[in-house]
Amino acid sequence: MSAADEFDLAIRGGQVVTPRGRGRADVYVREGRIAAVTTQRHAAAETVDAGGLLVMPGMVDVHVHFMDPGDPAREDFVTGSAAAARAGVTTVVEHTHARPVIAPADLEAKRRHVAERSRVDFALAAHAWPDRLEEVDPVWRAGACFVKAFTCTTHGVPGFGAADLHELFARAAACDAVCLVHAEEESLVDRAERRLRAAGRSDPGIVPEWRTPAAELTALAITATLAKVTGVRAIAAHVSHPAALEVVARERAAGARLLAESCPQYLSLLEREVLEHGAFRKFTPPARAHEPAELDAMWAALAGGAIDFISSDHAPATAAQKRDGSIWDVHFGLPGVDTTLSVLLDGAAAGRIGYERVVEAYAEAPARAYGLHPAKGSLEPGADADVVLVDPRARWTVRDEDVLSRAGWSPYAGRTFTGRAVRTYLRGALAASDGEVLAAPGAGRFVSGAGATGG
Repeated sequence: MSAADEFDLAIRGGQVVTPRGRGRADVYVREGRIAAVTTQRHAAAETVDAGGLLVMPGMVDVHVHFMDPGDPAREDFVTGSAAAARAGVTTVVEHTHARPVIAPADLEAKRRHVAERSRVDFALAAHAWPDRLEEVDPVWRAGACFVKAFTCTTHGVPGFGAADLHELFARAAACDAVCLVHAEEESLVDRAERRLRAAGRSDPGIVPEWRTPAAELTALAITATLAKVTGVRAIAAHVSHPAALEVVARERAAGARLLAESCPQYLSLLEREVLEHGAFRKFTPPARAHEPAELDAMWAALAGGAIDFISSDHAPATAAQKRDGSIWDVHFGLPGVDTTLSVLLDGAAAGRIGYERVVEAYAEAPARAYGLHPAKGSLEPGADADVVLVDPRARWTVRDEDVLSRAGWSPYAGRTFTGRAVRTYLRGALAASDGEVLAAPGAGRFVSGAGATGG
């Protein structure tokens, strides 16, 4: 091989993991893309020894809130994307409630703002507004990755009743846009809130009594039915328990183009933790599991494919913000991008899922769902050379002081995980190594959604 034919980077001796299997091979990179995955030895300008490590595509976290612009005291792209890079995430799909993207001009303004701030590649989502549904087609064609709707008013975003959701889905189906739906039925949430407030309740136990399984199941049933009627491509966000997954599976079998996203908190946190931790376990839908056996059922759903993919739903607030007010008033949400891959790797180490399923659920499947594959979530030749090297035997304990997210705390503080990312490459460039983030703000590139004109 001549110098001109030499590869830029060789990652040698690792176990290459894809959803279809794993085996020892070398990964070669040229001009920021995967050039070859082979057992044949070739020359490269730079060689990395991956012996003893798993070689995976960079993770694709398709549900993060970096709050930037909007509420950067909670999180911003500089810190959020640093946490992502260190944790093995090379692409994020972000949407901010405090300053939502509704129209193409919003999307372009945000793209320009984030372009100089993100350390990993990023796509941007839009929000649907019930009285601005004419924006769905143009914002999708402008490059939004998906359009999100709430079925209950949350975070200041207006909720969609059934008639408005039907109209949204019909418009989205007409241009083949993807809709992500936060499913909690507004009338049930409102009635529960009125009852709890009338009783003078302000203890942490209000969270699961306010945001109930019935509210999620009802909204999911409406969402799934309307998805089937309209033919829209829809994704149920952060599905929290097996009964809700059954709704998705039943309607999908009946013809709905509906996928189920879930999150690590539904694999690892118990409902009763809110009684001890209060606002630090306030997220919605809340943790549903009463006993570890119910967490086992969610892991089984992930292993078996009832959960299509995992995202972090990274929605941080600082510890001070979580303490500033009553349980009714403090922010919903958990920080999660720092730890999501390690939750999954720990599950694989324990035999709950295979490492192949980790790659499928947190890289390939979300990339496919939103039209980012094969450039993202893949180690196939021609894909972006987004690669994470994982030490599957590394045991480490989560500490609040080590969290990179602006939140500065983790719901997993004190827990020991087995498995973590040790090196992250973004389009062939080293973005993080042994806990140090090397990618500078602006290293990340904007990734257009599948509907982008000319895309």
